[in-house]
Amino acid sequence: MTAKTGLFVSLGTVAALFVAYWITFERRRTAGTPPAGTGDAPAGPGGEPRPRHRGLVRIAIGVLTDFLDTLGVGSFAVTTSLFKLGRVVDDEDIPGTLNVGHALPTVVQAFIYIKIVEVEMTTLMAMIVASVAGAYLGAGVVAHWPRRKIQVGMGVLLLIAATIIVLRQLALVPGGGDALGVSGGRLVAGLAVNFFLGALMTLGIGMYAPCMILVSLLGMNATTAFPIMMGSCAFLMPIAGLRFIRTGRYDRRAAVALTVGGVPAVLVAAFIVRSLPLRAVQWLVVAVVVYTAAAMLRSARKPTKGATHG
Repeated sequence: MTAKTGLFVSLGTVAALFVAYWITFERRRTAGTPPAGTGDAPAGPGGEPRPRHRGLVRIAIGVLTDFLDTLGVGSFAVTTSLFKLGRVVDDEDIPGTLNVGHALPTVVQAFIYIKIVEVEMTTLMAMIVASVAGAYLGAGVVAHWPRRKIQVGMGVLLLIAATIIVLRQLALVPGGGDALGVSGGRLVAGLAVNFFLGALMTLGIGMYAPCMILVSLLGMNATTAFPIMMGSCAFLMPIAGLRFIRTGRYDRRAAVALTVGGVPAVLVAAFIVRSLPLRAVQWLVVAVVVYTAAAMLRSARKPTKGATHG
């Protein structure tokens, strides 16, 4: 068995276990008997009211965001913006919903891009392990954060994400090199950064733009960012998602809709559309993300009824 085949088998196993646990947990919770040590999703802490949305709206968000993600725009920032501006998901449940709902579409992306894009396997697998470790630790922390802390964290990190996108748009980051992998000190540095990026994923901040910059700084070919980023996310999101599912800190209906809309959108983007002129779309994303970050920070300043935490 080759290293790539072993990676595919591992990815398929992780995805299957994730689906099995998710279905089993929700069935038990619906029946009123969640597994020991877990509970139902906590009720919203009295934040802003949000209108009811039909399932088709949630599915449309999954279609749009995973379509753009497959083409290189990223899904987390756009999904967060649509959730926040449309009041689709409570702010404190957005990180968990992103990691659970986008997990399977990202697994599909990983299978596609690891297959078609050349990258040195030792570097790829080491980067994946580092990101999973960061996500596992991060999810355990974020899943217990109060609403206001999540709002502040997401607001600040969305502004950082917007800044990174602007730097890439203006070509103010290194262009990278031709290497398909790294070793020694550069590999250690890459692992440290990917560990940190994996932790940030659990707060709802996507890896695409930061991973592109990381790959360039390491002197690697820019295309290697696709299997590294998507492979990392495909492993870390199901693992982090399990922790959000167990604590109930996610919106089940929105997560299912992201999955249902996202998987076919990935296939259409990868095999039919393949590429689009996305420069204008990226600038639109920057504007929306900055507005959403401001809205998050503004919401964090509002007092929460009955809150006992800051």
